[in-house]
Amino acid sequence: MTKSLARSLSKSHVGAGFLVGFFLVLLAYFTVSEQFAIRALNLFSQRSTEHEVVSTPSAKDVEQGRGAEKSNQLVELKPICDTSNPDFCDITGDTRILGSNSTVFYVPPPKITNPEPQEWKTRVRTHKHLKLIEFVTIKSLRGPSEAPPCTVRHDVPAVVFELSVQIGNIWHDFNNVIIPLYLTSRRFNGEVQFLITNLKPWFLKKYSVILKKLSRYEIIDFSSDKEIRCYPRALVGLRRHRDFGILPNLPPKGYTMLDFRLFIREAYSLPKDVPISYRDKPEKKPRLMLINRGETRRLLNIEEVVKSAEELGFEVVVVEPKRDLNVTEIAKVVDSFDALMGVHGAGLANIVFLRTNAAMIQVVPYGKLEPIAESCYGWPAREMKLRDVEYTISLEESTLLERLGRDHPAIKDPDSIHRSGLKKVREFYKLNQDVKLNVTRFAPTLLKALELLHK
Repeated sequence: MTKSLARSLSKSHVGAGFLVGFFLVLLAYFTVSEQFAIRALNLFSQRSTEHEVVSTPSAKDVEQGRGAEKSNQLVELKPICDTSNPDFCDITGDTRILGSNSTVFYVPPPKITNPEPQEWKTRVRTHKHLKLIEFVTIKSLRGPSEAPPCTVRHDVPAVVFELSVQIGNIWHDFNNVIIPLYLTSRRFNGEVQFLITNLKPWFLKKYSVILKKLSRYEIIDFSSDKEIRCYPRALVGLRRHRDFGILPNLPPKGYTMLDFRLFIREAYSLPKDVPISYRDKPEKKPRLMLINRGETRRLLNIEEVVKSAEELGFEVVVVEPKRDLNVTEIAKVVDSFDALMGVHGAGLANIVFLRTNAAMIQVVPYGKLEPIAESCYGWPAREMKLRDVEYTISLEESTLLERLGRDHPAIKDPDSIHRSGLKKVREFYKLNQDVKLNVTRFAPTLLKALELLHK
């Protein structure tokens, strides 16, 4: 009886030990499997982490018994696009572009498998508020076997972008196209090709000097191009930091608005950034370019303002910029002045042609527009090493008072107009307001500009 009981207990312990051991083996297996599991490839991940894929052993490796070792070798593949910026993608590697189909193909290297090809549509726009822009489709392929054959091969990167629907005056031209294009392509030192959708021949002609400085190659009309162009790299869309500005800490890092202004001077063959004109001749007066707007925010008593500025010590020339003027001629004319003055508007963008330490005098219309004036011109001017002088007009200097009366919300409560949105701000304070400067009140502003120019 005792021996029989002992034999039963012995068998019971053996069975329990077997179950415990089997459980531990399973636990170890799942732990190791989880640790080394291969993640699905996602070429358009927002994360900056690198993805790993297993390479397939070649026939020669298998013959020589190295198949197992080769299959454990991991190949790193970074995401080609960062979806946190849906209007820009920098693709490094075999890129094939079919413009007539508005498609950019990314072809992974032969040793990398891409089990989950993805498709991404982006507007190659430079202004987040512009919605009526055609999409460009970016597709990642499984491998070279799916790639369309190249009809033209290029050795330089491509930049694909659209000419904004919001261009036509110098501020919008620079803000929406030229500054972002500079940010995107300057580092290639001309060794890059532009493929442009929504191409406008007049824009190419107007800014041909800048475009040729940024790229030495033929500009391609992206939308009508029937070639399959192959590039080692493609930048789809343009980098943009802020309105009329560059932030050195954002990619590509290191560029500034001063760099941009000096680049513009070099492109238009302006003299080296020497001291402004009158400094070597004390008897010579500083030259002031006074921009006379023709439609909105006009300076109604411009003759009186000119007389006052001349009495204070300026040599004044009144200029009426027009959209069809030759930019090369404009650049040379602006370069000859020591200060540029105007009511807040597109014409002030000509400050990009001034020399270091020249002055910008910005007249700010009524309606609490100081933040807009600062953002569009004040900050950029200082970043370009120019002297920034601003003058905000009083209600009595605005034609709004006579037009609307003191009881209108645009007069007594500008904040209510701003709360209604930019459209209302534009309607009241930009499109329907002219200025008649009080020259006595304005005189200290001119004196401040003279003082800064003499420092």
